[in-house]
Amino acid sequence: MPVLVDFWAPWCGPCKMMGPIIQEIAAEYGGKAKICRLNTDEARDSAIEYGISAIPTLILLKDGQVQKKWVGLASKKDINAAIGELL
Repeated sequence: MPVLVDFWAPWCGPCKMMGPIIQEIAAEYGGKAKICRLNTDEARDSAIEYGISAIPTLILLKDGQVQKKWVGLASKKDINAAIGELL
């Protein structure tokens, strides 16, 4: 199952813009893909592990391997296309 992780922080303006998009994607892919939001202020170790140097950053994983990475704002269309390729 594909996993999309949204690395964000509550003080990040662009992260706030991505929030509703991530929620829509989570609703659309319920049961087919796992969609997670990870607050980098609370999970610094995970952010370091995945080399997060700017937020928002989205990482799409399958079988534990990074398939795609977006740094900054990403379009719903691009995210859906990448998830769709892994289903």
